[in-house]
Amino acid sequence: MTTTFEKLRAGDAIDGPAFAVSRESIRLFCDASLDYNPLHLDDEYMKGSFGKTNFGGIIMHGMNNFGLISRMITDWAYPAGAIHRRLETRWVKPVRPGDTIQPTGIIKAKQVTEKSRWVLIDVVVKNQTGEKVATGEALVEFPRDLFCQ
Repeated sequence: MTTTFEKLRAGDAIDGPAFAVSRESIRLFCDASLDYNPLHLDDEYMKGSFGKTNFGGIIMHGMNNFGLISRMITDWAYPAGAIHRRLETRWVKPVRPGDTIQPTGIIKAKQVTEKSRWVLIDVVVKNQTGEKVATGEALVEFPRDLFCQ
């Protein structure tokens, strides 16, 4: 549903797409990002400790969460003529093959400045059991006039 800046209220929710994580999706992200860290590819390597952690197997790239959140924000903002300006995230829990993750956003605040209109959104990505795997904050701009910038 397309929204407008005027209709938005603190507490409004944005739902993102569910994403089924597989070894293949992790491999494809490795290829797209050119990040072939064994953390994402090598089960033998991941049987031991990785730094100060022990994941017990390969995990998805954290930046894959970032991409899923960006897709949610862009799918929501673009039809309204808004622009995704900033995203800050923190990885909370590893995501493994077989997990299904889904981002959501909650409108936190709106602000009108001399030059534009801004919406601050709390974002969270949860896995299939409702555990948070990533959290963050996004900033979206609703330009006053797209044709006078």
